[in-house]
Amino acid sequence: MLSIAIRTLRTRWVTFAGSFVALALGVSLITVMGLALASSTDAPERRPERFAQAPVMVRGQDTLRVPTAAGIRTEKLAQPRPVPAKTVAALRRLGRVTEDRSFAVRAEGAPHDLVGHPWSTAAYAPYELTAGRAPKASDEVVATGDWTSVGSRLRTGGGLVRVVGMAKVEGAGTSEAADHAFKNALFYTDARAARLAPLSTQLVVDADAAAVRRVVGTGAEVLTGVGRRLADADPDRDREALTALNALFGTAGGVTGFVSVFVVASTFAFAVAQRRREFGLLRTAGATAGQIRRTVCAEALLVGTLASATGCALGAYAAPHLASWVVDGGLAPSWFTIGAPTWPYHAAFWTGLLVSLCGATAASWRAGRTAPTEALREASVDSETLTRGRLWSGTALLATAAVTAALALLTDPGDLLHRKTYVSRPMLLITAVALLSPALVRPLVRLIARLPGAVGMLVRENAAAGVRRTAAVAAPVLVTVALTGSLLGAAATLNGARTTETRHRTAADFVLTSPAGFDNATLRHLRTIPGTEVSPTASSAVYVLEDGVALIKSEARAADPRALARTVRLPLTAGRVTALDDDSIIVNEEWQTHTVGRRVTVWLDDGTRKSLRIAAVMPVGTGDNGAYVTPANAPRAPVDRVEVKLRKGADAPRVAAALKATTDRTDAEVLTRRQWIRSTAPSGIWAPGDRTTRLGFILVLGIALLYTGISLANTLVMATSDRLPELSSLRLTGATRAQVLRLITAESLTVVAVGALLGLLVAVLNLLGLWTALALQSVWTPLRLPWPALGTATAACALLAVVAALPPAAAALRRSALEATL
Repeated sequence: MLSIAIRTLRTRWVTFAGSFVALALGVSLITVMGLALASSTDAPERRPERFAQAPVMVRGQDTLRVPTAAGIRTEKLAQPRPVPAKTVAALRRLGRVTEDRSFAVRAEGAPHDLVGHPWSTAAYAPYELTAGRAPKASDEVVATGDWTSVGSRLRTGGGLVRVVGMAKVEGAGTSEAADHAFKNALFYTDARAARLAPLSTQLVVDADAAAVRRVVGTGAEVLTGVGRRLADADPDRDREALTALNALFGTAGGVTGFVSVFVVASTFAFAVAQRRREFGLLRTAGATAGQIRRTVCAEALLVGTLASATGCALGAYAAPHLASWVVDGGLAPSWFTIGAPTWPYHAAFWTGLLVSLCGATAASWRAGRTAPTEALREASVDSETLTRGRLWSGTALLATAAVTAALALLTDPGDLLHRKTYVSRPMLLITAVALLSPALVRPLVRLIARLPGAVGMLVRENAAAGVRRTAAVAAPVLVTVALTGSLLGAAATLNGARTTETRHRTAADFVLTSPAGFDNATLRHLRTIPGTEVSPTASSAVYVLEDGVALIKSEARAADPRALARTVRLPLTAGRVTALDDDSIIVNEEWQTHTVGRRVTVWLDDGTRKSLRIAAVMPVGTGDNGAYVTPANAPRAPVDRVEVKLRKGADAPRVAAALKATTDRTDAEVLTRRQWIRSTAPSGIWAPGDRTTRLGFILVLGIALLYTGISLANTLVMATSDRLPELSSLRLTGATRAQVLRLITAESLTVVAVGALLGLLVAVLNLLGLWTALALQSVWTPLRLPWPALGTATAACALLAVVAALPPAAAALRRSALEATL
């Protein structure tokens, strides 16, 4: 069998070359994603940065710890607690105490991530002055980075300041990561920093660590050695970045793995189906069904082994380029590289080999058991293309997709709105429709191919007669269009739903935002502007224990209920906004307890435990309907948003001018209602300037679609090369070379149209499930299909199909017609 398989490989090298290319590319994609996924599990140990030279750090409690029957559950507090005043006084008796403060600074022409600190903490990095001097007056600062220079005047939210010095971290230039961590800071005098940020949650103590621990006890956390990195800004950023990267590569790996397996199996099955006449001749010559199956398996084993090995080598070469791309695009930290794991190579190699064997074996089973004369009769026209096994498998997958969608809608419709769900769910439908496609090909071809004359008739009959060929070529188009429509359509529909929610919720005419927060003086001035209703709200959080073991964090906003009712239209299913008071809370239906009047035990943003009565209940919506509490239950949460509604008869331009004049010396941004809705709820697939989301979609979707495009071209080359006798017969009947090429072009476009319609069907069915889930979440929004993207994907497939089909046909037509038929 092996010698026959080798001779067959030499004779039918075009067909096997197509299978080889499809499998090698599929295995390479699986290898790349496996290597990237394996490399995103561990982060390098980060050293202390801002406090690398600090003797001892003392930090207030920033973690909520709740004992449960299953152990202690923890969550980061939205408002870390300050070090107790008595503890600070006792620490001052041990040695010098330096209080640290960090606060956002917005300045004209400054980086968006600019942060302010007291100058006394600069020595612990350590920073060194490269120009100028240290700040002495309240309007003097020292800057880091290269965005400003000594002598510059900066208009900040805290007033006008003058840059009197430039600083950098000693040795920061030796590490790109370290340099980035230190380059955007402004250092104020200690007194000025204390006025800008009165609350300090951590401090440096110049004393013995053991003595500090005895004084602190359990009221705060003592950090020494490597543990001082926890005092840096966002110490868990590496872990969080890896978690996001792991999810991204996991999703991309799942999509590309599915596409690879789908296309490879389809290509191998088509390659075997092309050889039915050959199998009939072998059966006539005395070959048994088992011998044919063993021959096909031997061929698949040879091709699969060589292609899988090639794919692993290609994946090893491409993986570092993918790592560089995600780092340059901001999807991964600067230190991310591809490691040296071995399991991705094993997984990709054996997956490729298994898929090639399964695809070839399944396709050869029917040919192997067909009687010799029946096989020769069936070799010319496709019949019974929808076999019983294919029908059962397709129906089972279709039923599975329908049942799982129905169960999700009945039990947890919000799950259908998660990215992992709407990315993975189309795969079931794509496979089901692809398996059942032979039953749909003929009616679709006759519906689409309505060209007049002999060419139109030949297009219809050829495509309808060659069902296996049509289905195999349409399969990559089906995947391309279905994934494009499902993924981009889901993103656009969800963004449209969020826009609908925001538009309905926002009753204010102006919205003011401040990353550093509004001070009391600014809020008092805003309330005095005539003709306005002002509602300040603060970003906070509450924590609730559900089922006795799950500690869940819920985003919340602190607001005055009467002002909130006048400026915001909360979508309530029960209760009233004005019923909110210091002893109550507004929740959504996702909470385990969400009945108006019942009490629920929560932990506030600073970890304080409190029992609150439910005043009102909101629907879950798209997930942005968080809880609401009064300012008394979030006393340290800074007011970061002010919503302003015009009273009847108020002059909007005059109010806008007054708002801008009041906030002119702060970092606040004044937005109209339309600007606010546009900035917080994009109506398209992604928000303008959201480069990270765009690159993530390109990674997940772009690689898979690129592969399906290559596979489409590859399958068409195989199909056209196998039709050379047929094309030559057309020439013998009088067709010109141009007519035959036009026929090939029309057939290719017809098959692409079939695949596009099937893909559109899958996309619509998926989006209908998402739309129904949104309706059950009380969000009514139109279904959004990404028509430009669908048109682009279909046009690209059509172009690839024509370009791939015409060259082999043109090359065949250069031979004499009689020679080609022999």
